Amino acid sequence: MNELQTYINSYFNIGIDDLAEVEKLFKITHLAKNEFICRENERCETLNFIISGYIRVYKYENGKEITQWVSSPTEFITDLSSIVFNTQSRWNIQAITDCIFYSISKANYNKLNQLLPAWPLLEKQFIAKCFLVLEDRVFSFLSLSSEERYNHLFNTRKELFNQVSLHYLASMLGMTAETLSRIRKKQIS
Repeated sequence: MNELQTYINSYFNIGIDDLAEVEKLFKITHLAKNEFICRENERCETLNFIISGYIRVYKYENGKEITQWVSSPTEFITDLSSIVFNTQSRWNIQAITDCIFYSISKANYNKLNQLLPAWPLLEKQFIAKCFLVLEDRVFSFLSLSSEERYNHLFNTRKELFNQVSLHYLASMLGMTAETLSRIRKKQIS
């Protein structure tokens, strides 16, 4: 099984024939560093599963960039509101390294309902898992100090610290780059 099949099978446990049919709806896409999947106020037309590379989700707020998330290999990335509700994207979604990913168009995504009778339940479970991740992230912002948020990210997604600008990570953690630098210096000494 490839990365996409393994992921889908681990979350949805669908049969091998259905899995093959689902995979046919995806295409392999390459994105060069600094290219965009979509930009703020455009429609996001694809759901993407990252094979390699890192993609940043951000927006401009009060004249500065705020990084909402950095997606890594074996994660899906899209503007969920745009793809589900057909709205304009709220985010800029940009490759911060060269990337390869499986991409499914909105039209093909909508075909999943016809292809898999259980899709509405599977989709509901997937979105619920995404919501749980979001709940945990919100709770950490409310309950953890900057240093605790840094430690949590470092312990759970250590590879980001070698692949992603510390400026982006600081923004994602809700702190300045200077604060992140002080925390890192304290951790090292």
